[in-house]
This record gives sequence, structure tokens and C-alpha cells, in this order.
Amino acid sequence: MSEKIILAVPKGRILEELSPLMSKADIIPEAAFFDKNSRLLQFKTNHKNLDIIRVRSFDVATFVAFGAASIGVAGSDVLAEFDSPEIYAPLNLGIGKCRMSIAATRDIAESEDISRWSHVRVATKYPNTTRKYFSEHGIQAECIKLSGAMELAPKLGLCRRIVDLVSSGRTLQENGLVEMEKIADVVSCLIVNRTAFKTRANEISPIIEAFRGAL
Repeated sequence: MSEKIILAVPKGRILEELSPLMSKADIIPEAAFFDKNSRLLQFKTNHKNLDIIRVRSFDVATFVAFGAASIGVAGSDVLAEFDSPEIYAPLNLGIGKCRMSIAATRDIAESEDISRWSHVRVATKYPNTTRKYFSEHGIQAECIKLSGAMELAPKLGLCRRIVDLVSSGRTLQENGLVEMEKIADVVSCLIVNRTAFKTRANEISPIIEAFRGAL
């Protein structure tokens, strides 16, 4: 039996939006996939040559880039930050829509103009994307990398500006922050390892087309 195709999917909110698409694409995981108490990390599907792994969003890109998974679902924010030549993104899935934005404490937002900044300290999960964006605008960014709870950084005096994903903006508001400028729109994409796509196109292409048909 040939090695199985591995589909890497992200945990959390994106998976909730992805599940109906997977069903429409006729990719049905085993029952344990939906069991929150299950300690399984790899799951069978209704296709004998396709298994699913459920990992953190950034880890989806890592597994696909290094070929441990042939195909996956990752946000455009993750792809921009990871920036791997080994990842091919053939399909916009239209889920997980939000935006990556600069936010700051209210006093900064009300008194400062971003175009006048020259050097800033920023807390973010996306240091590469953040540095690139600020550099393109002539601003030197000192990035403090955090994995989450970005809104705590200004509250606890770590910095007064953050770059993070924003959906409704409620979390910013409740933590005394104001969205100042959008860096990019974000959406989840189907991604493929380029080498796997070349060597196993007859197995991977039908999966891509199944998702395309489900949209």
C-alpha cells in the first residue's frame, strides 16, 4: 500500500467553518476526530488513502512545507509570515475571514499619525510580516513576539502598539485599544506541498477539485 496522503487542518474556529466544506467535498473523518476527549493526533477518513491531522494553524504550514503533510488549510496570514517556496496555495476557501491590523492604546490612536512614526515597539505573532510592512513605510519596527493574548502587552506596559488579527474589534475595545490601520485582509486557503503535488498529482488533484466543487 502506498504512503497515505495527509491533510493538515487547524484547530479552533477555522475548523468549525471548514467542517461543512469537508463534508461537501466528501471527506468524512472518523468519529474520534469530533471527540474533544480523544487523544488521537491522526485520524482516518472515508478514503483509505487519506488521513487527517489536527494541529495549530502555524504548524499546518510547517507540516506542509516540509512534506510531512501533502495538503493543508492555512490562513493567508500564516502563509505570509511563513513565506515558504515549498507551499503552493491553489484555492481560496473563503472562510476564516478577518484582517491583520495595527492597534494601539487610545491615547496614541487619538494623538499620533502612523505616517509620522520612525521607530516603534510592537507586540505581535507576526514579526516578519510586521517588520516588512513597517519597513515599506519607512518605519523601523522592534517586534516582541507573543503567541497570543496580544492585548495584554499594552495593558501590562510591554509596549503600546500591537499587530494582530481583528474580526469584530470587540476584544480590542474591551482592552482599551483602537484599530489604527489595516495591514492585510486574511482568508483561509487550501495549500499543497509543491514536491508532493508534482509526484502525487493523480492523488492530490482530486482532493483540490473536491474542495473547489464544495465552494
